[in-house]
Amino acid sequence: MRQKRYFLQESDLPRQWYNIQADMKNKPMQMLNPATHEPLKAEDLYPIFAEELCRQELDTTCRWTEIPEEVLQMYTYYRSTPLVRAYGLEKELDTPAHIYFKNESVSPVGSHKLNSAIPQAYYCKKEGVRNVTTETGAGQWGTALSYAAKAFGLEAAVYQVKISYEQKPYRKSMMQVFGAQVTPSPSMSTRAGKDILTRTPNHQGSLGTAISEAIELARMTPDCKYTLGSVMNHVTLHQTIIGLEAEKQMEMAGEYPDVVIACFGGGSNFGGISFPFLRHNILDGKKTRFVAAEPASCPKLTKGQFGYDFGDESGYTPLLPMFTLGHDFAPANIHAGGLRYHGAGVIASQLLKDGLIEAVDIMQLDTFKAGCMFAKAEGIIPAPESCHAIAATIQEALRCKYEGKSEVLLFNLSGHGLVDMASYDQYLAGNLVNFSY
Repeated sequence: MRQKRYFLQESDLPRQWYNIQADMKNKPMQMLNPATHEPLKAEDLYPIFAEELCRQELDTTCRWTEIPEEVLQMYTYYRSTPLVRAYGLEKELDTPAHIYFKNESVSPVGSHKLNSAIPQAYYCKKEGVRNVTTETGAGQWGTALSYAAKAFGLEAAVYQVKISYEQKPYRKSMMQVFGAQVTPSPSMSTRAGKDILTRTPNHQGSLGTAISEAIELARMTPDCKYTLGSVMNHVTLHQTIIGLEAEKQMEMAGEYPDVVIACFGGGSNFGGISFPFLRHNILDGKKTRFVAAEPASCPKLTKGQFGYDFGDESGYTPLLPMFTLGHDFAPANIHAGGLRYHGAGVIASQLLKDGLIEAVDIMQLDTFKAGCMFAKAEGIIPAPESCHAIAATIQEALRCKYEGKSEVLLFNLSGHGLVDMASYDQYLAGNLVNFSY
């Protein structure tokens, strides 16, 4: 019988996270303090993040970071996640390509986001923090942070992008089940939210607006820290557990990827699966391609400009050197709420500048078509965000068919779509439209 899934024993789980900055020939440009425009120091971030996360954020030299034992213990609740050979999708496409996916949808919250939520909550608890705030788009990060916060005895307040709050009611319910307070953003509960609503009363929200509100609440609340689910370096660091596992599992399968693919909002799941493999391109001369799949309506990598910009709408964050559509960009109301972000993480931005990664933008209807094909072939309904990676993988698989090449394709199934069925209802009813930039 052919093997379809590959698992690691708990004793074989990675014990360290990987920091690709240590191996990059061209380091990312330094983040800037928004008040002084001087290079950011770790202590500049202490009022916002847990101190250990601030140190991880600015570390460009340490290749490996030990995973705390308490975090490893919680990882074992769901890790390793399976590496799966997509035989069904290969047959459907009649492609000579070998398609694999890392199934991050099996976590307790249904996505990869828990990989960083657990350590962020742990470091906050270790520092004596009692409350955490965050933003969320589709709700995957908010759900993960809500669960992790409760596991470490913290109270969580989540600002969810208003359009996703309305489109995805069950994500809101999941956060509330885990004990979080959930507020649609922009709201009247913060100065940032009030200012945005004053300018645009019917504003449907964006990750930039929700970040502003969450940071403001953290600053105004005693014993409180802000947490972030993507974009920042320390988040991607934690997510490399995905690619580090996948390396070992691909070895078990006797293959090595020619192309690694993931959807892209701010860069957490893309970096998580890509960076451990990318180090072999940098250090060992491997020739793997790395493809970031983003929405055509929010194409910061394919159509954005590189420069310094804020990570939020109100300008509370440091100035980040990144590909951006502008921190006041209002993205279209696509159903892949986790990808509706104006900028790319600074590491991914530098890698794109250097030609070490590439990007494609994909229309909304094409993503849902790909998601439905994958569901029929593999029996898993993917999150709308993950459908972008699937659509890009299908494009690569068809290229292999036309070129007669049996390349190995690996993509990250970053989450399932079981609480996104309202979006699929809209697609199946023919009510979704394509948006472009």
